[in-house]
Amino acid sequence: MSGLVTGEAVVLELQPARLPSRALAVLIDLVVVWAAYLLVALGLAVATASLDEAAVMAVSIASFLLILVGAPIAVETLSHGRSLGKMACGLRVVRDDGGPIRFRHALVRGAMGVVEILMTFGVVACIASLVSERGRRLGDVFAGTLVVRERIPAARMSAVPPPPPWLVGRFSGLDLSAVPDALWLEIRQYLTRARELDPAVGRRLAERLADELVARTGTPPPAGVPADAYLAGVMAERQSREARRAFASHSEAVVTAGTVGTTGTTGTTGAVGTTGAAGMAGAAGVSGVPGGAGPGGSSPVPAVAPPPTTGFAPPA
Repeated sequence: MSGLVTGEAVVLELQPARLPSRALAVLIDLVVVWAAYLLVALGLAVATASLDEAAVMAVSIASFLLILVGAPIAVETLSHGRSLGKMACGLRVVRDDGGPIRFRHALVRGAMGVVEILMTFGVVACIASLVSERGRRLGDVFAGTLVVRERIPAARMSAVPPPPPWLVGRFSGLDLSAVPDALWLEIRQYLTRARELDPAVGRRLAERLADELVARTGTPPPAGVPADAYLAGVMAERQSREARRAFASHSEAVVTAGTVGTTGTTGTTGAVGTTGAAGMAGAAGVSGVPGGAGPGGSSPVPAVAPPPTTGFAPPA
């Protein structure tokens, strides 16, 4: 990784591009630019056939400067450091502090590129890139720029360090509903990158984030608790609440799905069972003994036929 450091003493994870990838990007750019220059030169040769030699020379120099020098500068300025070759190779030109380049950066790089790439066939640029620690050519040195790689393997997200054990559960009653997501993101980034910060800068940043968190929650931290430990404890409490909420939502979804499935099956089975029982009882009542005996067999109990379940009345 590079040694780029922002104003807040945060080390940027930017990987400088090395000579092979940069050479391939320059080769692609040169092929495209020279092809465009040859087409334009051919058209100008036909268009200026009637002019004198001085005019033809002036037009040739102007076309050379506009296409081979001006076009790359314009492309890098408008695309913020991404030419066709750099886009194909996954590269980008940035400032030394990691910000996007402007016209003056592209102008210096383009002017120096005429000397170290076009006039020396890239020999000076290759030597400077090999000597430089971050693979910069002379144009990058004078312009204050750096070519970095954009397509790099995604690193695994760093886990938030746990709070001290004596702070676990201390913030269970804290109201976190007014804390915006942007502040949570800043706190998470600070906790995951705290070891990479300068101690004094990290302490000031932690105190600032803690003050913003207190202003949102309305509850000051316990006495004697450092700002970084307070942030870690509150972040752990938020993660615990989110985990419980997600688990509860998942459990409710499972229970609801099971209840719907069980209710549908039971209702269908029950209806079938009731209909079958009624049919059997009706059949027994119609074709059985009209008058059944009572419990002792002494008094007849009239048999009452159940109501028809199909809407069809048997004949009298």
